Amino acid sequence: MRNGLHVMQDSDWQIEVDYSTFSEWSRTLDLFEDANFFQTWSYGRIRWGDKNLSHLVLRRGGEVMGMAQLRIVRPTPWRFGIAYLRWGPICERRGRPLETDVVVRMARALEDEYVYKRKLFLRILPNAFVGSSRATIIQSAFCRFTCEPLAANETYRTVVLDLAPDLEELRRSLDKKWRNQLTQAEKNRLIVTSGSGRDDYATFCQMYYEMRRRKTFETTVDVEEFGRIQEDLPESQRMRILICEDKGKPVAGLVASAIGHSGIYLLGATGDDGVRSKGAYLLQWVVIKWLKENGFKWYDLGGIDPEQNPGVYHFKRGLSGTEVSQISPQVSCTSSISSTVVRTALTIHRALDGLSIARRVRPPLNRN
Repeated sequence: MRNGLHVMQDSDWQIEVDYSTFSEWSRTLDLFEDANFFQTWSYGRIRWGDKNLSHLVLRRGGEVMGMAQLRIVRPTPWRFGIAYLRWGPICERRGRPLETDVVVRMARALEDEYVYKRKLFLRILPNAFVGSSRATIIQSAFCRFTCEPLAANETYRTVVLDLAPDLEELRRSLDKKWRNQLTQAEKNRLIVTSGSGRDDYATFCQMYYEMRRRKTFETTVDVEEFGRIQEDLPESQRMRILICEDKGKPVAGLVASAIGHSGIYLLGATGDDGVRSKGAYLLQWVVIKWLKENGFKWYDLGGIDPEQNPGVYHFKRGLSGTEVSQISPQVSCTSSISSTVVRTALTIHRALDGLSIARRVRPPLNRN
């Protein structure tokens, strides 16, 4: 779909809007350090549908310097709605530092296209963590936007592991109990296989469903949707699926994305026989080794909630990474209709989400 190209006031810079094809977008995304799973075209089209996506590309002298995939929601044919950018924009070319000027021009281009031209409520959730140099550059570039405050339960918190140290040092840094569990898993003579195909994912899903039946936990994760995304992704961006076997039987599985300079832990599962084998510990260690061997810099352990899910929190914390929080969304809007509709919808959503949390944490009734 090739809709438009226009030149910014400085003629050396060009903006393309909905001009890329799937193959062009995928190929160009691989040129960026800050590329990630949520900015792949496959994630967008399977999650939201092609007709609800918009793709903006920033060029300097013909070279792509920035990219942004947005979800567009227009509840009616009238000119109001929301443009939502998750974990973008993508602005850091491989082998180069993040350029402030590129991020500033991306901020301006996004606002010009989606706020001023389309009259949408623009909400951007950057891929940056509080206190980092990247966050400083992004927040400065988006200074004309409003920082949207979030409740604690809405903020993405995670543990990020720096992969710069050698493997011996990374292993020594593990929590003692976590390291002991890993040693036990290695003594159990488990076999770990990896792949990216349909059969690998089907094996993972079988263990995931076993775990859901065993733990009966609530989740918004749709593993079948992840499977459709996997089949749509180009080979270079496919998720890595690791399966741990004990005496030939799959007992634990892990799904991770490895794009740009970071790996992200997306899904994990332990089958009915997997708890005893300690396979989850071995899988994480195998992923860390693979990421290091293939030149990745960071491993994002995929979200933590110490209050609602302390078990998973302590497991991830045992890898001795750094606890971080994503910076707040940046928003901009000049349309009073779009602003009112979106903020009303967010208020209702948060109220319903609060009721859901209250039901989950409500103490049991006194039966005496």
